[in-house]
Amino acid sequence: MKVLVTGGAGYIGSTMVPALLDDGYKIKCLDRLFFGRESLSQIASNPNFELIKDDVRWFDPNILKDVDAVIDLAALSNDPSGELDPVKTLDINHLGRVRVAKLSKEHGIKHYILASSCSVYGFQEGTLDENSQVNPITTYAKANVMAEKDVLPLSDSRFTVTALRLATVYGLSGRMRFDLAINGIVLGLYKTGKIPVMRDGTQWRPFIHVKDAAEAFITTLESPTEKVNGQIFNVGSEEQNYQIHPLAELIGKSVGVPFEIEWYGSPDKRSYKVSFNKIKKMLNFTPNYTARQGAVEVYNALKEGKVTDSLKT
Repeated sequence: MKVLVTGGAGYIGSTMVPALLDDGYKIKCLDRLFFGRESLSQIASNPNFELIKDDVRWFDPNILKDVDAVIDLAALSNDPSGELDPVKTLDINHLGRVRVAKLSKEHGIKHYILASSCSVYGFQEGTLDENSQVNPITTYAKANVMAEKDVLPLSDSRFTVTALRLATVYGLSGRMRFDLAINGIVLGLYKTGKIPVMRDGTQWRPFIHVKDAAEAFITTLESPTEKVNGQIFNVGSEEQNYQIHPLAELIGKSVGVPFEIEWYGSPDKRSYKVSFNKIKKMLNFTPNYTARQGAVEVYNALKEGKVTDSLKT
């Protein structure tokens, strides 16, 4: 099977693409390569891998002709960057992904998987599942909701569409990111001995390791059509719903070095605790990694010089 992965050189994609190749898939990776191609350097010579430098908004549809499935990761992928230019964010994260889905259907592709986010829940009390009302606060979250609403109705007996709402991702990747909560906490701890915590620390977030996130897409790709067609799945685990202040304390203790909490910002307007029962029951998906493991992994990689961040102290 040949799979097109958009945004395949990014944080999740650079973990997922090698895993797909290891599983015997042929891969086309479409990416603007804004951060370069080093994240995929270890597979560059693989005969089953093709890298296409292009944009989801205007790529030549002919690249879809021999593709069987599409995993659509390409996006401006966090809240702050999404607010720098909301119009461009919606153009890429909403319209760009709808374009990919529609072209996929037109070219007879069998399965389209959208990378969405649990951020669509915004700020709500209680434990939220896929039937809960969405409450997107940021442009990034709103674009995910809009993309879901436009691509899911495209599903039919010949075109399977699935949306995966990912918990906040963490862990080592070929294209490392430190703007994500756990990774950012670890970076602050490593550089200054202080853990940055956004006020007031009681806000809830669900988390998932990047390798588990990649595995969720592969599981969805390989699941029976009747289980995934037209479906939305939250991707994560009940055990990794954390309030941010206790999470920061857990990470500091897990790494095992002295630390202080450094508060910053205004109280977070986002807080959501999420249920992952649906993906566990329907697709038998359960993450393998914990926040504790991911934090130690990232800290050790920083300490050993295997990864660096772009900010200098």
